[in-house]
Amino acid sequence: MRALGGARVMCPLCTGETRVLESRLADGREAVRRRRECLECGGRHTTFERVEEPVLWVRKRDGRRQPFDRPKLLRGLARAIAKRPISLEDVERLSFEVEGELRALGYPEIESALIGDAALRLLGALDGVAYVRFASVYRQFDDVGEFQRELELLDAERTSVR
Repeated sequence: MRALGGARVMCPLCTGETRVLESRLADGREAVRRRRECLECGGRHTTFERVEEPVLWVRKRDGRRQPFDRPKLLRGLARAIAKRPISLEDVERLSFEVEGELRALGYPEIESALIGDAALRLLGALDGVAYVRFASVYRQFDDVGEFQRELELLDAERTSVR
C-alpha cells in the first residue's frame, strides 16, 4: 500500500507492507485516522495523518519571538470562561478559529496583539463576562475605569452588530 507521495507505510511490528482497512476523519476533521493491516504478519495498527503547518511566529510586546502556541491560548480562554455557561468544546472551537484567522493572514510572523484581538472579538460574541475577564488580563487593566471603557466598547460592538 502506498501512502501519499508514494512512500510505503511499514508495519511497526515486522516492517512489512500494510494495507488500509478503514479511513475516517478524526480530531475535529484535522486528521485522517487509518486502520491498517500488515500484509506479511497480519498485525493491525492505527495511523493518523495531519497536514503539517509551517511554524507561525509570534512577536511579543518586548520584541521576543516564539512559535504560536494554541494550547497556551486555550488555557487563557479556559480561565476566562471559568464558571460560565460555556462548554470546553466551544472554547476549543474558538481557539481553532483564532488560529485559522491568523494563518489565513498569510504572514509567517504576527504581532501578539492580533491573537488577543481575535480572541476578544470571538469571545465578545460568545459571552460578555468571559470577554471582560480575558480583556482585563490581555490589556493589563490597572483600574476600574478601564473595565468600564471595555464594557462600553463591547456594548457598542454588540449594538452595531444588531
